[in-house]
Amino acid sequence: MKKAYVFPGQGAQFVGMGKDLYESSPLAKEMFDNANEILGFNITELMFSGTDEDLKQTKVTQPAIFLHSVILAKTLGDEFKPDMTAGHSLGEFSALVAAGALSFEDGLKLVYARALAMQKACEANPSTMAAILALPDEKVEEICKSIDDVVVPANYNCPGQIVISGTMNGIERACELMKEAGAKRALPLKVGGAFHSPLMESARVELSEAIESTSFSKPICLVYQNVTTVGESDPEVIKKNLIAQLTSPVKWTQSVQNMIADGATDFVELGPGSVLQGLISKIDKSVTVSGKQ
Repeated sequence: MKKAYVFPGQGAQFVGMGKDLYESSPLAKEMFDNANEILGFNITELMFSGTDEDLKQTKVTQPAIFLHSVILAKTLGDEFKPDMTAGHSLGEFSALVAAGALSFEDGLKLVYARALAMQKACEANPSTMAAILALPDEKVEEICKSIDDVVVPANYNCPGQIVISGTMNGIERACELMKEAGAKRALPLKVGGAFHSPLMESARVELSEAIESTSFSKPICLVYQNVTTVGESDPEVIKKNLIAQLTSPVKWTQSVQNMIADGATDFVELGPGSVLQGLISKIDKSVTVSGKQ
């Protein structure tokens, strides 16, 4: 019986996130207040009582989800005994901080640097993403390769659900071809840009400098990373994978399958929403999934 803690990525945010934590835990209050100082703006006000539009800004969304997830893990105290951790995209930073590979302060600074770099890349390269439902992974990959524009698989979320990233024209053409090939749905997403694709190269370069100059430690358990899908504990390998993550696909399906193969029977999602619980249940119905907000 092994317990895996998993951490959500962008899209899980909601107005009021983290407010209960702030009001019920002195430690949480201290960490949230500290975050406002580190970031130089009042993120807690936006999280607790902002608007959906406020929370949709990448520079707010990413640190907000990170804060909710990590502070939740820290308030569990001795109850938090992971055998392994993993996070979806942005959530990988939460997983690393929760597992002790990064300090809270450094993790927050990196997440904010990542958000700003991604925002900049989105503005420089207008691009988008689309969700493809009920088409085999191989078929999605084949169609992406057949398009002249940049179009790549970005998130392998669960069997039958892949998100693709690319140029506006490329994604439009890909959606037509996916439907022709039998996809149940091919839905363009309301996102700022083509995350986890070559169009994020400028953000990867910018973030790599911040990651290289940050101190990482050996985590208390294996952290299953999006790029390699296997448990990592070597700080240098972790850094390399984090840098590669921005332009590489999030292999969530494969990561969860590897965690289960390595003995995970109980998955707990920490942070806003319950998206990962749903995905894990679709990947393998035999495991237990639960969550805390």
